[in-house]
Amino acid sequence: MGNFTPNPAMPIREELIKDGIRTTFLGIVANFLLAIIKGIAGVFGHSFALVADSMESSGDILTSLFVLIGLKTASRPPDENHPYGHGRAEPLAAMAVSAILLGASVVIAVQSLHYILTPHEGPKAFTLWILGGVVIIKEILFRYSIRKGKEIGSVAVRADAFHHRSDAVTSLAAFVGISVALIGGEGYESADDWAALIASGFIALNAYAIIRPALSEVMEEAQPPELIEAIKKEALTVEGVFAIDKCYVRKMGFVYYVDIHLVVDRNLTVKRGHDIAHNVKDALRASSLSIADVLTHVEPDGEIPD
Repeated sequence: MGNFTPNPAMPIREELIKDGIRTTFLGIVANFLLAIIKGIAGVFGHSFALVADSMESSGDILTSLFVLIGLKTASRPPDENHPYGHGRAEPLAAMAVSAILLGASVVIAVQSLHYILTPHEGPKAFTLWILGGVVIIKEILFRYSIRKGKEIGSVAVRADAFHHRSDAVTSLAAFVGISVALIGGEGYESADDWAALIASGFIALNAYAIIRPALSEVMEEAQPPELIEAIKKEALTVEGVFAIDKCYVRKMGFVYYVDIHLVVDRNLTVKRGHDIAHNVKDALRASSLSIADVLTHVEPDGEIPD
């Protein structure tokens, strides 16, 4: 691990990460059971919308595995080959989830069009009970996962949460489609296939919603102004710091790395300037801002460069 000194707040973060892993594993178990139930019900209930729903749940298992691997990799500490840690594995996992979701939406759309154009028997009424239960379960999983994802600052866990939401939307669309087919009777058999086609569009939109923040992290877009201000405010509490010249922040998985320029008295000795910079680093890393490391630069007051 080289000379990297662990952040004293990291044990708390590690517990949150473990919480995220447990959340993802819970989703894997739920998706496995739901995929089997929906697949059997879809085949015997003559509902392609339900079969498509089962296909998505099967895909959910694969994407959750990607998230699980990403979480475990991103939580590993920095080492000699990865001085900034392994945090990039986390947004990469989210991008993999997005790609799989997009692929699933295309497959569902193509199959839906095939069934729309091919005469077939209408869906059975019992499939509505299956779908109603799926919508409720998936919405609960979404709300639980999105909360955990926000707690640990994980785009991968949030991506997995939106995958649950896309599954809930697919199931809801299937519920509406089957209801129309049952109420309309003859001539409305393909209503649930139209529902599956519409749901594929929602899935594609979710794929975009997932990949956008992941790309933002990989491309190191500027962090929220609120975070930058909080870091500056914390640094200014350190004795000897007159002002903050520059502050750049990059996100690496679950933690942040900060580059900050401090303005101090121009008449200080090099030793005193160094001590102030070190105190700022210690203060930021000890804060609740999930900062793993800080690179400081000292500027003399009155001579701040452009």
